[in-house]
Amino acid sequence: MVRFDDVWLRYRQTARPGDAAPEVLRGISFEIPAGGFRWLTGPSGAGKTSLLKLMYLAEHPARGRIDIFGTHAARISRRDAALLRRRIGVVYQDFRLLPHLNAYDNVALPMRLARRNETQVHADVTEILHWVGLEARLQAKPDELSGGEQQRIAIARAVVSRPKLLVADEPTGNLDDDQAQRLMLLITALNKLGTTVVVATHNMELVRRYPAPRLGMDNGRLVHDG
Repeated sequence: MVRFDDVWLRYRQTARPGDAAPEVLRGISFEIPAGGFRWLTGPSGAGKTSLLKLMYLAEHPARGRIDIFGTHAARISRRDAALLRRRIGVVYQDFRLLPHLNAYDNVALPMRLARRNETQVHADVTEILHWVGLEARLQAKPDELSGGEQQRIAIARAVVSRPKLLVADEPTGNLDDDQAQRLMLLITALNKLGTTVVVATHNMELVRRYPAPRLGMDNGRLVHDG
């Protein structure tokens, strides 16, 4: 499902023209089988977000090989990459909700991009908004929602299409304990239905409460796998 083989990442921009960009990931190798669950842990600046960006094809490695769904990610066309991304749900740390769309339309967006019929869109969006406890806020724009509500909308958008791979960057960061538990029930239910899941978190209490293999990062290197 997801395989990294000696992957290195170097961001292109540098502070001064001509300087070599620093390597933010170094020699990363691991494999996650289809339907697997992995926690991604490590201190701030360890490289967790950079690793996730490679998984959902927002960045490309400087060297090494990445396979997603059995496809060599560096050797596909833009069109095929776009199709591949439709099978990946992403919960971003900064939400990335579209400000001109209400909660319902933000969540519906990936289904509409996949050209699902509106009857199915309505059924799935209303169901997931009910699950995250925001069925009464579906007409609200992002700037009318609290940080925790925006987080839940972002989570709903990521999972509404039942992706084959779910990548979540600190998805419980703005949630209280009850909402965090509700979210984890949703994520583990998706995982049991066959979605491969990777969750980056600083919340080690969640990791202890929901035991699963862990990828541990430190200073751009993978220091724990298992």
